[in-house]
Amino acid sequence: MALDREEARRARYREIIQSFTLMDDIFMSAVFQDSLPCVNLVLQIILEKPNLRATRVVVQDTLKNLHGHDVRLDIHAFADGQEFNIEIQRAKRGAEPCRARYHSSMMDANALPEGMDYKKLPESYVIFITETDVLGKGKPLYVIRRTIEGDGEPFGDGSHIIYVNASIEDDTPLGNLMHDFQCVQPDEMYYPVLAERAGAFKNTEKGEIYMSSKWEQFVQEISKEAMERGLERGMERGMERGMERGMERGAEKAYLSSIRAMMEKLSVTAEKAMDVLAIPQSEWSRYKAML
Repeated sequence: MALDREEARRARYREIIQSFTLMDDIFMSAVFQDSLPCVNLVLQIILEKPNLRATRVVVQDTLKNLHGHDVRLDIHAFADGQEFNIEIQRAKRGAEPCRARYHSSMMDANALPEGMDYKKLPESYVIFITETDVLGKGKPLYVIRRTIEGDGEPFGDGSHIIYVNASIEDDTPLGNLMHDFQCVQPDEMYYPVLAERAGAFKNTEKGEIYMSSKWEQFVQEISKEAMERGLERGMERGMERGMERGMERGAEKAYLSSIRAMMEKLSVTAEKAMDVLAIPQSEWSRYKAML
């Protein structure tokens, strides 16, 4: 029986891994980590700089703010005199202009050592690749730079914010790139460097084992965070309404938070999320009604 459950778990994981695209944080991180060719391709196409070559890349890089909110960059890359942050964003809520501004400011704050002249600040690019057209003007690409009011001249501070609308998959280099970001099957991708890298994590035993461990870690982190938050609220309510009922409500809220987090971050159905969380099927309809 235990072996049957373990095989069922592995089968669920394989199915989830096969459904991943580069718009999913876990899969994107695996593909781009330590892969300068993949990062170079994305930057060259979006910035229209075919000769651009990054020298270093870090995925899920946390920039510390001792006086406030830390920020975690999906892809943090560097070239000579240039610094890049690429954010993959499914939900519109996470791609607000103020978030792009904050990311840009945090990159600047961490780029200039004490005593160094401001002119040494690298040219910075914050690039949001969004599943939908969050700026709503129907364009495939939005380039935002500071300008001087009145004559529209560039301010020239070296700061750039770019939004890429992944919903447009036209027959252009950018459109083909956005197709690849949302493509489930590596062999259907346009760009070989992305197809080869994605295939390494989907079509090999080593890649499958690696992605399964990352997925399990992700599920555990979400569940733990949601459970702690839910139980904390349950404890508070339990003091008022009776501990047993309060804890029940806390666990219920924890599961709901976990389900929502998986649906948002990985674009899986509610049923798939509840299956992964091992919620009994007899409870599925009740949880779906509360989502």
